[in-house]
Amino acid sequence: MSRKTGRIVAASLATFAVATTAACTAGGSGDSSDGTPSTIELWTHAGGNDVELGVINGIVEDFNGSQDEYVVEVTDFPQDAYNDAVVAAATSGSLPCIVDIDGPNVANWAWAGYIQPLGLPDETYDGQLEGTLGQIDGEVYAYGFFDVALAMFSRQSTLDAAGVRVPTVDDPWTGDEFNEALAAIDALDQFDYAVDFGTGGGGEWIPYAYSPLLQSFGGDLIDRSSFETAEGALNGPEALEWAEWFRGLVDDGYMAQTSGEDATADFVNGTSGILYTGNWADATVREAFDDVVVLPPPDFGNGPTIGAGSWQWGLTSGCDEVEGAQAYLEFAHDTEYFVEYAEAISLIPATLDAAAEIPAFAEGGESRIYLELADRFAVVRPETAAYPYISSVFQKATQDILSGGDPQSILDKAVTDIDRDIQQNGGYTF
Repeated sequence: MSRKTGRIVAASLATFAVATTAACTAGGSGDSSDGTPSTIELWTHAGGNDVELGVINGIVEDFNGSQDEYVVEVTDFPQDAYNDAVVAAATSGSLPCIVDIDGPNVANWAWAGYIQPLGLPDETYDGQLEGTLGQIDGEVYAYGFFDVALAMFSRQSTLDAAGVRVPTVDDPWTGDEFNEALAAIDALDQFDYAVDFGTGGGGEWIPYAYSPLLQSFGGDLIDRSSFETAEGALNGPEALEWAEWFRGLVDDGYMAQTSGEDATADFVNGTSGILYTGNWADATVREAFDDVVVLPPPDFGNGPTIGAGSWQWGLTSGCDEVEGAQAYLEFAHDTEYFVEYAEAISLIPATLDAAAEIPAFAEGGESRIYLELADRFAVVRPETAAYPYISSVFQKATQDILSGGDPQSILDKAVTDIDRDIQQNGGYTF
């Protein structure tokens, strides 16, 4: 999941032809016929993140030492520059063989001709969280080592003072219970706001955080039966109910229209009674309070829902060392490395086998709830090449709703804009 997903502009059909037919720089630099290993380039967004980059380099070092046919070479970019570098390389036909991809962009990159199905054995993904696989029409185009989970944080003392029960994964709050809990916390006169939904955030945080609430009401960003229209999904009665409820939290004084830039810090400083954010806030909140409770999202009628899909690894379409790249990707998909990732960056391991080896995520561990949330309630953002545009439209619509605009008009316009984009791009068919 990424909180900083940039909008990827889909390649033109001409670019698609170049990207899929040009030989990439990743392969062919060595000549295995004379005993020299072939070089396989790998690009990652982890430049500047020494911890994550260290794990990647360790896997590559292990692979290179395990055989003498291929040598994987790593090029790292700062995250803010990474997507632009990939798009530029695709345009010039110079993509590497292996790239990492922010989960919501997998379908767009596949449609644009950047990546192809991984072609690994089906059993490779046994026990893997569905949200960590980039799948299109039943084919896996990418897999990830970790994910994050949305949750709510509060304190036992706060909930006790308000007289509300602590919800569990098996028995979450209903929508009515959640609204009653906010009213009770507000009545304590202890906090500026009963809940902080991170409304000061922007970009991809908005669809990642708020479309699951929309989905719990029964709406969605697009009709997933065809991925050809947002009509009825984003502007139907369920979506309208979500929009009116969300703006109603502002009207009732339970939530700030625009919260502070750091919602976790505000919660720790006593600004709100409940914090809605991701499990990346866990360590900070636990350090501040000894009575922290981690809560599942409410069930607004269609089940509790959270977002899914963080950074994943894919195979480019122009790679001329496909077997070598596949060999690396299969080698890397080992429990040992899933454990290393999770321990290094403190996020959810993407396989159940890895979770069993990490005390915090194993049965009874204090972080186990995040794995359960990701396993039971996660819904990937729509697996369509239209997603980057859908995301941008939903971002604006949500901000307009929070600003007090007419929800139905805003949602109708969002649907019109999304449907026009899909039609102008031929339905984003492959």
